Amino acid sequence: MTTLPHTASTHEPGVRTRHWVDPLNDGTHILIRPLEAKDRDREFAFISGLSPESRHFRFLSTIKEPSEPLMNQLMDVDYRLRMAYVALTMEGGQLIEIGVARYAAAPGDSQCESAVVVADRWQRKGLARRLMQHLIDAAKINGFEYMMSMDSSANTHMHQLAEDLGFECQTDPLDATQVVYRLKLT
Repeated sequence: MTTLPHTASTHEPGVRTRHWVDPLNDGTHILIRPLEAKDRDREFAFISGLSPESRHFRFLSTIKEPSEPLMNQLMDVDYRLRMAYVALTMEGGQLIEIGVARYAAAPGDSQCESAVVVADRWQRKGLARRLMQHLIDAAKINGFEYMMSMDSSANTHMHQLAEDLGFECQTDPLDATQVVYRLKLT
């Protein structure tokens, strides 16, 4: 069993206070920072604005918009066992969410489960990679030994990203339409 360090306060450097302005492959700079309670409406609009295919790949089911219980789950971030980074950009004078990467684990687990999704028009610009690199770093800081993800075997973009980040891939033994990616963090 791995003991996870105490979550950093807002005055200590740590996963809770880190933020970055990262360049994408096309030269656009975006803000990446931890998800906060004030992002709830932004998160709802982001998920609702995804194409049906992107929502299906993210949630492995068909949803039109996130339900209240799903929103509560997505917004439940403690920066240690449940971490999320959002990618933000300015459009029309408004800060909008264009991507999110998150992990979650049960207390005492040495492995966390991760997910990443990027707004359709921001895909294939390197944003998912940037988000996942920051998420992997946070998982390491918080003492996790492994990161895993369950994804649709039809999601070729996720397969390429996982391979590029060093994840190993196996077919899900319980569902041949899904794959399980696993990354050793230590």
